[in-house]
Amino acid sequence: MSDSLLSVRSLTARYGAAQILFGIDLDLRAGEVVALMGRNGAGKSTTLKAIMGLLDQRSGDITFRDADISHLRPYEIARLGLGFVPEDRRVFSDLTVLENLEVGRRPARKNADGRLVDPWTPERLFELFPNLAEARRRAAGRMSGGEQQMLTVARTLMGNPYAILLDEPSEGVAPVIVDAMADMILALRSSGVAILLSEQNLPFASLVAARAYILERGEIRYSGSIDELRGNEEIRRAYLEV
Repeated sequence: MSDSLLSVRSLTARYGAAQILFGIDLDLRAGEVVALMGRNGAGKSTTLKAIMGLLDQRSGDITFRDADISHLRPYEIARLGLGFVPEDRRVFSDLTVLENLEVGRRPARKNADGRLVDPWTPERLFELFPNLAEARRRAAGRMSGGEQQMLTVARTLMGNPYAILLDEPSEGVAPVIVDAMADMILALRSSGVAILLSEQNLPFASLVAARAYILERGEIRYSGSIDELRGNEEIRRAYLEV
């Protein structure tokens, strides 16, 4: 198996006649958190959706765990162990927290050496998300936006993914939830889950990611370390600041 868990080459995507992505190249290694950054409308969410097979009009080469997923449907990609957490959460509002988690349950997966990975269970997730433990029998529709965001992440983890595409986790949630999200991402990294994080908040990305890509008008304008990005005022002003 190659060093890259997820490899994207020459990815393009369209919505109708409008081309949004222009030849995106990126890599995600096992156990790594990488931030995909840029202003609103830069193409971050489109990139994640295109990788996940949620856009019909896309082209390019996408490899996950050495398997070509460029032409697979979203459910086929998910079965291979790539999870997706959308920005708009999409919880089942009439189901309880526990019922939402059960919807996402998948069998335990194996590492490259054939050993079973410890599966995610509601009990294990409640240790990671204490707020969900307290609300385990509450209908998801009665939870705050931040709690629903946590539930969406937890439900994705019930699928025992090798990697997660995480779209704007800090957007529109309370600061205390943002802190909890950062802790959660660090805990997932420690457990071996790789994360490609769509984010425009550099301080938040700096807490969890070692590398970053910056998108501008559907093209990669920066690829390098978070530390280098934080120290480069010219790049920050050109591609991140409003």
